[in-house]
Order: sequence, then structure tokens, then C-alpha cells
Amino acid sequence: MAARLHRALPSLAAALSLTAAASTVGQELPDLVTPEVLRVCADPADLPLSNRKGEGFENRIAEIIASALGVPTRYYWLQKGPGFVHNTLGMKLCDVIIGYATGTELVLHTSPYYRSTYVLVARRGALPGVTSLGDPALKGRRIGMVAGTPPGDHLAEHGLIEQVRPYSPYILGSDRNATPASAMIDDVASGALDVAVLWGPAAGALARRAGGLEIVPLLHETDRPALSFRIALAVRPNEHAWKRTLDRILRQKRAEIQKVLQDYDVPLVDDENHLIGAASLSGGRP
Repeated sequence: MAARLHRALPSLAAALSLTAAASTVGQELPDLVTPEVLRVCADPADLPLSNRKGEGFENRIAEIIASALGVPTRYYWLQKGPGFVHNTLGMKLCDVIIGYATGTELVLHTSPYYRSTYVLVARRGALPGVTSLGDPALKGRRIGMVAGTPPGDHLAEHGLIEQVRPYSPYILGSDRNATPASAMIDDVASGALDVAVLWGPAAGALARRAGGLEIVPLLHETDRPALSFRIALAVRPNEHAWKRTLDRILRQKRAEIQKVLQDYDVPLVDDENHLIGAASLSGGRP
């Protein structure tokens, strides 16, 4: 018995040694975040948010953050849609998503740096005084909406769903030159639609570019689902040190980031759903 125990001790010692070594390695693994560059997960053709040329407001926000870190930006491009988080952050191909709605368990998000809402987009003067989806003036109107988005529940509640022309959430193909938002804006401008119901950050700059349009933030929809959302940066779960670094930069660069959002006519709302900077929502200014 003693001999068998003596013979087993080296194996036991080796096992304990390997366990301790593995534990030590685990504790000493470097942070997954690449320190020499800000690696950003983004859609290559999703203006006014982002594109390969860096023309979107999320591109500009990424540059502000990279400048604060003292590093350049590098993008991993992938069309937004099912699997975007898994195939970008989850695969460790990038370290941050710019512009992510809070409230999901898929990611760890920073403190929100803006809050926005869905909007109505119409030709200027076509729907005077309309400020909500329950307005009787929308009866009989041709309404565009991205399929599967929250306004659909409200339109159904108001008996307007039969008037809705749904747009696919995704434009397929690597050489996309349009987004669902830009397609709807073009259809409103041409008269193919009377009104579009769009996520405000995607609508503002496009409406201004089209000219002759106005956007109306939907601030009075009290039923669920919510139409306004807090927007943050997204990082991988458990990367708390990285989150804290980004939170610090967001605080320091708040004024610069707000200026970018205003430059792109992003409708901003406070926590009481009151519009901030209403003058920026002209939609047709030169």
C-alpha cells in the first residue's frame, strides 16, 4: 500500500504542478484589446453612420476616441445583421462597436453617450402638425418602415399596418450603394411614399441631403415598445478595464462627440424624452 502510494506521488505532484502552471498562465494572459491601434467593428456601407471612406458620424467618433488613446484606427468591416456581434467582437477581430443600443446581454456596454428616437420623414408641409403615429392624418397614407423594427407594433395598434410598405433591414451584396434608410428617404422625396418611419440617427443627414424634407421626432408614443434608445459603445463581456478606459474618454470628449452628432442632424433627446437642439432638425437646410 505504501509502495503504491509512493509510486503515485510523482504523478500527483506533476498534476498539481500542471494545474498551478495553468492557473498562473491564466492570470498572466494579456488583455485581448490590442493596445497599438483602435480596432473598430463597423459596416462598410451604412451612411450616415459608417462607410469605408470614413464619412459617417460613427467613423468620426471612432477617430475622436483613437486620438484620445494616441493610436490610429483600424476597421474590421462586416455588414450589420444577424451574427454581427459574434463575428466581430466575439471572434476578437476588433475591440469596440461604435453606436450600440444599451440593454442587451450580448455585450458589455459603456455609459451611454447619446439618446435618440425614431422619427417621421415627410415632404415639407405635407403633414402639418403631425407629431405621433396615432394622428388621424396618417390614415390612408403610404407609410414606409424597416420590417421588424419597433414602430411596427405602434402602427398595428393604430390600425395602420395595411398601409405600410415594409423595407428589408438588409441590402445584400458587397457593393451596396444604398441602405434601407436611404431607399426610404429617396421614395419620400420622389413621392412614392407619403411618410417614412425611421431610426432618427439614420434619417437626419439623409433627409438634409435629399432636400425639401422634414423630420419629426416621435416623442409622444407612450406604449411599448419604446421608440427611443440610449446609445453606447460595445465591448466584449468581462472587459471591464477597457470599458472604464472608454467611459473616461467619453466623458472627456463629450462636447466633441455631441458636435459630431449635431453636424449629422442626429435627433437628440434627454431622459424625459424632450428634444435637445430642435433647430438642427430642418432636414432641408442648405
